[in-house]
Amino acid sequence: MEERHMAALSVERSYIDPRNMVSANGFANTLTSDVTFLVSDHTRARVWSASPLTFALWDARTRDLIKVFNIDGQLENRTENSVYPDFGSEEEGKMKITASKKEKAQSSLGFFQRSRNALMGAADAVRRAATKGGFCDDSRKTEAIVISVDGIIWTGSSNGVLMRWDGNGNCLQEFSYQSSGILCMFTFCSRLWVGYSNGTVQVLDLEGKLLGGWVAHSGPVIKMAIGAGYLFTLANHGGIRGWNVTSPGPLDNVLRAELAGKEFLYSRIENLKILAGTWNVGEGRASTDSLVSWLGCTATGVEIVVVGLQEVEMGAGVLAMSAAKETVGLEGSPLGQWWLDMIGKTLDEGSSFVRVGSRQLAGLLICVWVRHDLKPYVGDVDAAAVPCGFGRAIGNKGAVGVRLRMYDRVLCFVNCHFAAHLDAVNRRNADFDHVYRTMTFSRQSSSLNAGVAGASFGVSVPRGGNATGVNIVEARPELSEADMVIFLGDFNYRLDDITYDETRDFISQRCFDWLREKDQLHAEMEAGNVFQGMREAIIRFPPTYKFERHQAGLAGYDSGEKKRIPAWCDRILYRDNKKHLGAECNLDCPVVSSISQYDACMDVTDSDHKPVRCVFSVKIARVDESVRRQEFGNIINSNKKIKVLLGELSKVPETIVSTNNIILQNQDSTILRITNKSEKNIAFFKIICEGQSNIEEDGQAHDHRARGSFGFPQWLEVSPGTGTIKPNQIAEVSVHLEDFPTVEEFVDGVAQNSWCEDTRDEEVILVLVVHGRFSTETRKHRIRVRHCPRGGPGKNQFNDRPKTSGQINALHRSDYHQLSNTLDVVEQLKNLHSP
Repeated sequence: MEERHMAALSVERSYIDPRNMVSANGFANTLTSDVTFLVSDHTRARVWSASPLTFALWDARTRDLIKVFNIDGQLENRTENSVYPDFGSEEEGKMKITASKKEKAQSSLGFFQRSRNALMGAADAVRRAATKGGFCDDSRKTEAIVISVDGIIWTGSSNGVLMRWDGNGNCLQEFSYQSSGILCMFTFCSRLWVGYSNGTVQVLDLEGKLLGGWVAHSGPVIKMAIGAGYLFTLANHGGIRGWNVTSPGPLDNVLRAELAGKEFLYSRIENLKILAGTWNVGEGRASTDSLVSWLGCTATGVEIVVVGLQEVEMGAGVLAMSAAKETVGLEGSPLGQWWLDMIGKTLDEGSSFVRVGSRQLAGLLICVWVRHDLKPYVGDVDAAAVPCGFGRAIGNKGAVGVRLRMYDRVLCFVNCHFAAHLDAVNRRNADFDHVYRTMTFSRQSSSLNAGVAGASFGVSVPRGGNATGVNIVEARPELSEADMVIFLGDFNYRLDDITYDETRDFISQRCFDWLREKDQLHAEMEAGNVFQGMREAIIRFPPTYKFERHQAGLAGYDSGEKKRIPAWCDRILYRDNKKHLGAECNLDCPVVSSISQYDACMDVTDSDHKPVRCVFSVKIARVDESVRRQEFGNIINSNKKIKVLLGELSKVPETIVSTNNIILQNQDSTILRITNKSEKNIAFFKIICEGQSNIEEDGQAHDHRARGSFGFPQWLEVSPGTGTIKPNQIAEVSVHLEDFPTVEEFVDGVAQNSWCEDTRDEEVILVLVVHGRFSTETRKHRIRVRHCPRGGPGKNQFNDRPKTSGQINALHRSDYHQLSNTLDVVEQLKNLHSP
């Protein structure tokens, strides 16, 4: 991702790149490049590190490794010895440690060594296991990790699985709401947003319950950030969109109702033509004239061309090699590439058309071309394959598919080759059912950077409802979610109850209507056994199988010893959004199609099958986003009901703290109490360290240093660092002084160790940040915490310092009382007010 994209979404970082961490964090140059994420759990003073195949949990204070997990959430047994070289001896030569601090230095050095060895060793173990299995399951790699306000760790993988972990490293639950890869996540207050490689965004609560989802972009969502009441999403093509953080929620129904009344202002109807062609090439090659006859002339005036080939190459050796390639993630073949290049030349690829996606599985090949001027409107291109032969493992039979998004509508094209022979009707039906249910498009789109970059805002219309109570939700077939699906290929359905001679007679008389009554596919569709809900144009061409090669005319039907009965094996079927034949194209029925041409090229003789083609006239209803955004803004600004709802939802609950001055000495502890004075709104809080200063002899703070992402200083423990407070309730936060021995590291006589703590009095400014449930605005309280290891000037030294305008009205430490229960606290604090 380009730096400009990162800068555009730098509102709040959700992870830390370890390669960019400075030495003050104690992790510099000790983690391998396999480690892609670090997330700090301030609530439990722990750090999670994640590589694509492993997780590790560390104690943030002792820097000791606690646990290492594999991608299944199972605990890995680690040993101190590693196959990797020990780099500690070189580091020891650079350190001069005082005698009193030698033991701690060795512990710190051991941490660096163990961190590197443990992470690299875990990754190596997974790689060795993958090598033994013949392949590495890249679909399960960790792609995102976040920590929610309740201290729960969430990880997302490239196969769409969400995993929920507690702070001790126990995997609590798994969730799967999509098969597309998870590329990013963001958590805020009581919600978790998940961005997928297919451009979808989903919203969950902190229990993992699916609240809703919508299509955010035409390409993968790679980053999220929050601000000004919106969640911003960044796509891989550079487009940025904003979504109200309250959605799905009470505002949606009002907004939908208002926008529906103005649909005529922002809806547009786009017209396009799709040419779909199928051909069983019988392991042969086609002449240029054959390709021009089949596709070249018809492609004029067409926006999308879909071509499906069967039996590009067959044979036991080819099938075995294809199975091996599929296992290790390789695709295609030289002969398949020859076909793609030849068809591309026929379509004037590069000038008139651009190839956007293709997939080969053994003898099956599918490819999609889009007219060049439509490329900006195409996105989310992906491909998939489903083998159906020899135990659902070999690609001599099966299907390959390409999915794309055109004008934000999903189109799927599936090329199939089903079981052969007259009596194998049930097997063909089962092949279709297997393909339809199991074809998944889960790889990240990378070849097509579609869409127009720019910032935009949209109204999210949730597609999903509440999830079921089980951890893994069985998703609907992906093909059922598409707005339009076109199935093409050699389906191998034959003619029943008719002889070869009878069939030839009816063909010569062009009595295709009567022959169609004998068609197995027609009968099975009428019975609802296959291709449910799909349609086919009326067949007005002769059966396309089986012919003698290079013999023209209807006399070319098989006249050998077997005399196979001619049949319409090669077919093209489709489904769009129409619920009935008279449906009009609109935003509720966004894709409506009709067939303007459906025929076979009977003059082509390069194979024992004739190529078939079908031209679809398609209407697509789309939203003009610029107009709808303008109407959306008008509604937000003018609708009084929405203004009231937004005002209620964006409120930050009023909170007070028990003190804003804390002095700690001699491993002292105190309790900071946070009271939510709201009657009905939950408060969400987090505590960060704004800065650290040294206290000189005059008792004043000097040399202020911003802590940034470094968290709390080593001598201070604040727990919990995040949490929720129910209405009229109190949260208690422990502020504890840790007594850590110091470690001194010198390079050329200058102290360099990032873990070095001096013995002077120090002061930090803690910032308590309070959010409302749906508000990105905050209320802040600042608390000074002074560390006096020498016994210090005492508790009254704060009184000599001038109060700043941002200082809150709260109890000083000298006025602090130990209270027995929360009722006592309420009595003491009920009259206090924050700014």
